[in-house]
Amino acid sequence: MRVIFAFTLLFAAAIASSIPVKPAFIEDLVASSPVLSERITNGNRATSGQFPHQVGLLATRKEGNYWCGGSLIGPTWVLTAAHCTDRVFRVVVYMGSTVRTAYRTKYTVNSDNIYQHAEFDGDNLNNDISLIKIPAVSYNKDISAIKLPSMSSILSTYTGSYAFTSGWGRISDSSTVVSNLNYARLTVISNSECAQTYDTKFVVSSTLCISTPSGTSTCQGDSGGPLVLESDGSLIGVTSFVSSEGCASGSPAGFTRVTSYLDWIRKRTSISY
Repeated sequence: MRVIFAFTLLFAAAIASSIPVKPAFIEDLVASSPVLSERITNGNRATSGQFPHQVGLLATRKEGNYWCGGSLIGPTWVLTAAHCTDRVFRVVVYMGSTVRTAYRTKYTVNSDNIYQHAEFDGDNLNNDISLIKIPAVSYNKDISAIKLPSMSSILSTYTGSYAFTSGWGRISDSSTVVSNLNYARLTVISNSECAQTYDTKFVVSSTLCISTPSGTSTCQGDSGGPLVLESDGSLIGVTSFVSSEGCASGSPAGFTRVTSYLDWIRKRTSISY
């Protein structure tokens, strides 16, 4: 009987280990503190002018206000996640400072200025990308656009490359509120490796994933923010999802792969490289 019982336990454990982890849009995680908890988990504090493309977004739905990140990609365009703009009727765009409450410039726009991907699917997390049009901003050392990948790099996987993610996201899964922009340098992993955790329903060709060693990851408040390739400074990802088990769970973090949407961005903004 003990042999049969032991075999049953091993069989159950094998089945459990094969069940994919469920991903979740970062802003949908259950939080023990407010959404405006501010820091990449286990990240580093950014210095002034280090990420001049970084913007903060205060999005308003009928349920309330939500904090997200974004990237300035041109003087009148911000790129962010669709789950940050879905059902939103107003967005305040902050830029020019590493301290969230000490912005140099802000603009308030309504839903007419939001161009969300028409095929965004909140069930499988696909096409999680959106554009926001703002009044023209003047560039300076603290505010400037980040370049998109070139059209010739559309087939690049970036597997094994280092990239920087930044934002005003939570410091941990149960953090208190802080206000400074933080960042982390992490490694891009293959989609096949990422799908071993989340399944191919969620990890598709337009998904990009990074490893999260020691619980260093994106978290609530980081959604929509940038993933920047270290080697050339181009924007390769838009912060999208983490494990439903928590930001610091050690599971990969997911991004919308920007190269999959270069033509979509170009048609709307005329920006291309």
